[in-house]
Amino acid sequence: MDKEKVIDSIIEDVAKSAPEIRSGMESRRDYSGDSNPSDEEELEADIWANQFLKDKITSIDGVGQYASEEEQEVTDCGQGLSVAIDPLDGSSNIPTNNMVGTIVGIYSEELPCKGVHLEAAFYVLYGPLTTVAVARDGTVNEYVLSNRELHLSHEEISIEDKNIYGFGGNKDWFQDFREMEHEISKKYKLRYGGSLVGDFNQMLHHGGVFGYPAKKGYENGKYRILFEGNPMAYITEAAGGKATTGEQRILEVDVDEVHQRVPFIVGHEEMVNEVSQTTSKSD
Repeated sequence: MDKEKVIDSIIEDVAKSAPEIRSGMESRRDYSGDSNPSDEEELEADIWANQFLKDKITSIDGVGQYASEEEQEVTDCGQGLSVAIDPLDGSSNIPTNNMVGTIVGIYSEELPCKGVHLEAAFYVLYGPLTTVAVARDGTVNEYVLSNRELHLSHEEISIEDKNIYGFGGNKDWFQDFREMEHEISKKYKLRYGGSLVGDFNQMLHHGGVFGYPAKKGYENGKYRILFEGNPMAYITEAAGGKATTGEQRILEVDVDEVHQRVPFIVGHEEMVNEVSQTTSKSD
């Protein structure tokens, strides 16, 4: 198996599926009546996009496993790399036409496993433009998809500035985190839209900090570590930033369950350190 060629194939097949994903969302904006393994209501688009991308990815020679936020179990499909995917991150935004994307982590080990075993990670953002941010070999590059071809738009992206912040789950924050957010709001601009892929993309380009911390009712965090936490942490670190639970490097968290959750703080190292000082699990 040529690992690099397999990674290339995964990135290209998912990215170049964007026109179908976009058109597929148009007629599948209603809720299906089913829930995913995390007990979240699924849109018809969630189910359709998962099957569409699963068929693409599992047919690639050199992909050994496929795991999805929309499926309970890992699918064995051969020998090789393991792929974990959130087919439509932020899909609850589809009915209101807000940010949606696809997040993919490519692991060298069988799932579930730690994020240190990631070989590459990327996300596709279905915004006014279709963009693909790819982290591999310690760098992050962004591409614009046009006529099913990827065109490099931003090379070697680096999180150097401290401009914006955004945190999810404010209704149930612990008190110390709420107080920290009040102070940080005096120094930086708030940017939060309720879509991990969209909010992360803003942080990546503008510089700052983004996260969904442990909170009341979600003491172990909200984001799924295999599909969301690890891939975005990997991209953050490749861009020179820091990714932590508030207590531990995200990529070093032990992963025992496919749908395990994780507290999530990522961005400029100084800002992440400032936030991490107050990510307590008690009032």
